[in-house]
Amino acid sequence: MTNWSALGSIILPNVGGFASGIYFAGQICKGQDKAWYDNLKKPSWIAPKYAFAPAWTVLYSSIGYASYLVWEECADEPERAIVPLSLYGGQLLLNWAWTPIFFGLKDLKLAFIEISVLSGAATATAISFAYVNRTAGLLLVPYLAWLGYATSLSYYVWKNNPQVKEIKDDEKTK
Repeated sequence: MTNWSALGSIILPNVGGFASGIYFAGQICKGQDKAWYDNLKKPSWIAPKYAFAPAWTVLYSSIGYASYLVWEECADEPERAIVPLSLYGGQLLLNWAWTPIFFGLKDLKLAFIEISVLSGAATATAISFAYVNRTAGLLLVPYLAWLGYATSLSYYVWKNNPQVKEIKDDEKTK
């Protein structure tokens, strides 16, 4: 029998990430926005573009399943799920917000600040999940590791591309 609650918990985080990714992937694959992204100075340790979609699919699925485990663990005492699942929802919204900030606004500094806050919120989520269900907390460990990598990458791109602010300022005056 299909467990629709578990399936929905896995699908939900993927939908937001997928929608944002598709929208902005289209923007960076053509025209001026493609040139903008391609011309950013990126570190030698950046993952290839094709690795990001599968990585995020696995990560979103694991954090979604972790949220299901917390929900199930708290079925008899739903008030126990309020803090962990609220933290989860908040960090998920922060996660989905990074792509529009980076690719849409092209605000590298704000993107770094945002992903730093996201990393803190995800860490709090993992800790609160672990208090409810150890497996749920552990399912967030790969996500936290990836966020550490993504935060480092965001910092590198921000610090090594000071010309982006100048380009944005020039666009505002036109």
